[in-house]
Amino acid sequence: MLDLFEKQRQCWLTKRSQRPDRQVYGNRKPFMWLMRLMLFGIIMPLLATSITMNINAANSHIDVLEVKGTINPVLVGYIERGIQQAEKNGAVAVIIQLDTPGGLDTSMRDIVQVMVNSRVPVVVYVSPAGARAASAGVFITMASHVAAMAPNTAIGAAHPVSLGEGEMPAGMEEKVVNDAAAYIRSIAEAHGRNMEWAESAVRESVSATEQEALSLNVIDIVSPDLNTLIGQLDNMQVTMLNGSVITLQTIGISVNHVGMTAIEDFLYAIADPNIAFLLLSLASLGIIIEILNPGLIFPGVVGTISLLFAFYSLGILAVNWAGVLLIILAFGLFAAEVLTTTFGLFTAGGVVSLVIGSMILFAGASPVFQIDPWLIASVVIIITGMSALVVNRVISTYRRQAKTGREELIGKTAVVKTTLNPDGTVFYRGEYWNAISESGIVEPDEQVTILRMEGLTLYVTRKPAKETTL
Repeated sequence: MLDLFEKQRQCWLTKRSQRPDRQVYGNRKPFMWLMRLMLFGIIMPLLATSITMNINAANSHIDVLEVKGTINPVLVGYIERGIQQAEKNGAVAVIIQLDTPGGLDTSMRDIVQVMVNSRVPVVVYVSPAGARAASAGVFITMASHVAAMAPNTAIGAAHPVSLGEGEMPAGMEEKVVNDAAAYIRSIAEAHGRNMEWAESAVRESVSATEQEALSLNVIDIVSPDLNTLIGQLDNMQVTMLNGSVITLQTIGISVNHVGMTAIEDFLYAIADPNIAFLLLSLASLGIIIEILNPGLIFPGVVGTISLLFAFYSLGILAVNWAGVLLIILAFGLFAAEVLTTTFGLFTAGGVVSLVIGSMILFAGASPVFQIDPWLIASVVIIITGMSALVVNRVISTYRRQAKTGREELIGKTAVVKTTLNPDGTVFYRGEYWNAISESGIVEPDEQVTILRMEGLTLYVTRKPAKETTL
């Protein structure tokens, strides 16, 4: 049965091989292999592109910097380091979360230069809700490639204010305002933003909410949070300084928060008017204590370190140095009070000097760089209280009977051992003393009062006998 089946199959194959179509087309195996190679050549590049895009998306990131507080040289270093790190690591963009009342003009211009010359797009995001970009913050926001604000935020009030030298003369103020106005117009024009509003922010201190800023073409985006902002940035095109156009790809991108280093945090903390005032006060107090008590070491070390940090902070803030000298003079007067017997005159002068010096330390500066009046009052009260305590102790010491030395003998009672005519000997606390009587002859065993001591000789007078009553 099996042999019969096999013979029929062989016969069918023989007839099929003799069909005309087989003779025309021949063997189809080469054609099938060609089709397979073509499909492989098409699919593999597509697959490789997809894998590459996935890898790039996994490796791409956005760096986020956080700026909260006044604009000063410490922030310049922080932002410059963050942008350089983003350029080195191939970040898609840098987002600066900004909340500032303003700051130093020179530091603001340094930050703007770093942002404008960046090789990666810089996004300034005024956030969180309730934040502001005032004064120097306006320049920084408008210099970004993409400007964004969170709800309930504000931008504006960029009129220049002097720092450390009182009010600017009218002519100088006009020059400064014109320079700032030209600078912000240039920034706005370069980024396609509202130049007229920018100039008004400088000349007239106008401000705007986030929605007003968006409608006025001051900013590009209003976004409630960072993640939403990153999504809104996707496919947005930005023009760099060299004219190249970059299309941002932010879908599925990772976020890398770049914080300040420990040193930057510390330096930024002490670059504050209130901290600078405290450091200067602590430095003066520590150094004076060391001078009055040589060898204590600790107050001197603390005072010296505080003085160095105070000078660093004051150098950043560009203070009125007359105020610094008055504060140092105040502590000098407090020290003089301890060494002299003016009974409060030097303390009063020190209080006046300390108060005036504190008030003019940042005279004419914007409120951002003013010392908290409550802090001034607290320091003055504490220092005055300490000085009053020292004065009280000094007065008490002068009034108190001496416990040791020759002063301790004055007014004490001694017993005559040999007749004082006028000289002789007396006995006092287990010791015999040569004595001279100033009240005539005094017999042995009588009591005398010590008046003074010259060399090793006591000058005494007869002690009056106690009266008795019947």
